[in-house]
Amino acid sequence: MNITQVIIFISITLCVAGITYYKCNQASSVGNNNREHFLAGKGLSWIFIAGSLTLTNISTDTLVGLNGAQSMLVVLWELTALFGMFVLAKFLLPIYYKYKCTTTTELLERRYNDPNIRTTISLLFLMGNLFIYLPILLFTGSLFMRSLFDMSFSQYFVAVCIALIGGAYAIFGGLRAVAISDTLNGIGLLCLGLLVAFLSMSSINFDFTGIPSERLTLIGDNDSDIPWHTLLTGMFFIQVFYWGTNQNITQRALAGSSLREAQKGVYATMFIRLLIVPPIVVVPGIVAYQLFGDIGDQAYGTIVREVLPAWLSGAFAAVMLGTILSTYNSIINASAALYVCDIHEKYIKKSANVRKVSIISSMLMVLLSLIILPLYMNSQGIMSLMQQLNGLLSMPILAAFIVGIFFKGVDGRAIIFAVISGILLYGFFTWVWTPAHYIHLMFITLISSVLVALSINKYIYRSNAEFKRTDELGKIS
Repeated sequence: MNITQVIIFISITLCVAGITYYKCNQASSVGNNNREHFLAGKGLSWIFIAGSLTLTNISTDTLVGLNGAQSMLVVLWELTALFGMFVLAKFLLPIYYKYKCTTTTELLERRYNDPNIRTTISLLFLMGNLFIYLPILLFTGSLFMRSLFDMSFSQYFVAVCIALIGGAYAIFGGLRAVAISDTLNGIGLLCLGLLVAFLSMSSINFDFTGIPSERLTLIGDNDSDIPWHTLLTGMFFIQVFYWGTNQNITQRALAGSSLREAQKGVYATMFIRLLIVPPIVVVPGIVAYQLFGDIGDQAYGTIVREVLPAWLSGAFAAVMLGTILSTYNSIINASAALYVCDIHEKYIKKSANVRKVSIISSMLMVLLSLIILPLYMNSQGIMSLMQQLNGLLSMPILAAFIVGIFFKGVDGRAIIFAVISGILLYGFFTWVWTPAHYIHLMFITLISSVLVALSINKYIYRSNAEFKRTDELGKIS
């Protein structure tokens, strides 16, 4: 561990924290309420929305996971994300803003006129955050930091430090602190990430000779992580769920000072995604394959340590810590929003002290994520594992949104039944019988969940669902 590297790392980390604290203190507070704590008082400009969306998504689970695949094919995740963001900006945000939603699940309650469906989906989101997203993020974050600094500390100890610092942002600063720190770190990440990609290419004289052709193609065969035909089924729906309905991501766009400002932020994120992100998440991993062979999830940390000088790797480590903290505190803040707005205020105490309840629930979530973390410590191919596990919840939840937005006259109980049946179906595909690639199975689960909801609604609850034409969506009532 180089002393220069450590000094620069600590200095930049403290600088970002100081600026964030100063900017948060400058902001005018509208009180101790949901919109202030979870939506930054509805005052985010498009710049902070774009910065927070970008950095919440691009963290070590992405950088370590996608570079760990050491293949050009994973860039498809980044390119298809554009579709999910377009759906969010063009179609979903106008609906969320019409209903003045604090959480995405609030839309479901309004559309089905049933608070139980809102609670059910919130609980599923919380389960996904606590049992999938948070522990995997701690795993990849601690793995990267140990690899970059060549630390002697245990990986679990590093993970504990990340959890405590990341939790502090979300617990004491709310979404405003998250968005400000995201934007500051995001600028550094994109600049240094591109530099790492350039220096990686320079280290092999911009020559990919010797790298197998299957690692340099965008057309995956049947045995690849992303077969080409998955683009015809579940891939785009995965992106619609992630960008359009997932509270962890969508919450940033809900915090815009206006609908137009929120849409500008999402479109700016699309621009970043198209031109800047692909080389950051692909090139270093492929270069690492040529230099070090198939080293999987250790590829990114290894290549950064090799190509960056000590003083610059310290700066990069600070930015990377920022991305880890960003995604971690974003998920903690979103989870607290789901709990406070959708569960605590509905079933425990309506006029609760939002800040106090948020702090207590966030602390418990941090603790739980650390308890679950050991289950992932020996995982390989973490990005593929995360997407596969995410299918348990993502497609059944997306089905609830699709039916709620495109149909009228659907009983909320039919949706709850369909969501549960979708989870069981995907679980069966995952652990009992796997007849196809998991992305195809996610698509099958989505279609099945929609059909089950409409069938139960018609034949058990004796209600006929009415389809809404596309031109009516902007006038949803």
